[in-house]
Amino acid sequence: MTVPAQRVRRRPSASGRVLPVLLVVALLAPVGFLFAQTHRLTGDDRDLAVRERLGVEYLRALGPVTEALVDAQSAAVAGQPASRDALDRAVQNAAGVDLRIGDELRSHERWAGLRAKLEALPERTLADPEAAFTAYGEVTDLLLALHRKVRESSGLVRDPQQDSFFLQDSIGLDLPTAMVAAGRLADLTALGAARPMSERARTQGELAELRVGALASATDLVAGLRQAVDSSESTDLGPNVLTPLDTYQRAVEALAAFSGPSAGSRTGLADPGQVAAARLNAQSAAKQLQPVILDQLDALLAERIDSYDRDRLLAAGAAAASVLLVLILAGVLIAAYRGAQRRAAEARRDDDADSGTRPEPQAWAPRTTEPGSPAQDHRPLQPAGSGRDGGSERWGPFDAAR
Repeated sequence: MTVPAQRVRRRPSASGRVLPVLLVVALLAPVGFLFAQTHRLTGDDRDLAVRERLGVEYLRALGPVTEALVDAQSAAVAGQPASRDALDRAVQNAAGVDLRIGDELRSHERWAGLRAKLEALPERTLADPEAAFTAYGEVTDLLLALHRKVRESSGLVRDPQQDSFFLQDSIGLDLPTAMVAAGRLADLTALGAARPMSERARTQGELAELRVGALASATDLVAGLRQAVDSSESTDLGPNVLTPLDTYQRAVEALAAFSGPSAGSRTGLADPGQVAAARLNAQSAAKQLQPVILDQLDALLAERIDSYDRDRLLAAGAAAASVLLVLILAGVLIAAYRGAQRRAAEARRDDDADSGTRPEPQAWAPRTTEPGSPAQDHRPLQPAGSGRDGGSERWGPFDAAR
């Protein structure tokens, strides 16, 4: 009798259990790395753009201070009474901005020094115009230094885009420098007309230096803004900037024409009245151009921040979708693994049930007879159908012989 062999119970191998886990980790690791890299890079760029917007806000507050200070200097040098209301209002506004965002831009120290100098300026006209020119010159130097500090600490000087870089360079460096230099040029022209002939050579040298500085800054401003317009993808920058820029350029050209040495003048210097009028015209054009540049720069930075937010949102969505797909895959693998375990358990139960109902196999042994019993084993086998009832006639002689 053949006994069926029992089924061998197979247990899942270690590699079969670990492979799904390794597959899930291998899919999640690069996705997590790419998401972390994207989040970090866009986060750094976004933080820079946010600080740049703070710098734009600070520069916007310094604009009225620059205008009021240049006007106050011209009035003091000319010996005219001038109201400090405009300057005081501008200083109060700038002080509020510095109090709010000065920690982020690290501008408290420089603003405190500038404000102390502004408050130390005499409210009444000085008797000596030369002393007034020197006193205001020190304050305007501190003001220009604060412009540079704000650009550096806010990151405007490191702006990565070409159009916004030229805009910040124009509004934070060229425009305030050109305004201060134009004011000094007009004031020194008025002072030079009253100086003695012995100082005429020194006066001409100082005027030539101021004239070159004022015109160079104005020229850099015009060139920088045109480059910003040419390199920008914004459709609003050109139409908004070019019109006030053309007005400012014509005003600067007039200042350059009137501030040059006059051949017909008795002193050899330019007419102070014409230079003062040209300076006022240039400052008025700069006053119209300044908010336009600030608005366009702030709009570009705000749009850049929005693009970074969109990129981070897309990266987060892609990472979430990848994680969801990996979780689905993990669920499929886990379900397959559990199904294999369930089938293995059912097979074990079937094996146990079969072993409990099957009879135990017995070893074969020859048949034995007891002593005294007839040796029936030596009796010849009778074919089927033979016996006393049937086939007696056939076996009769054999029985008679016995």
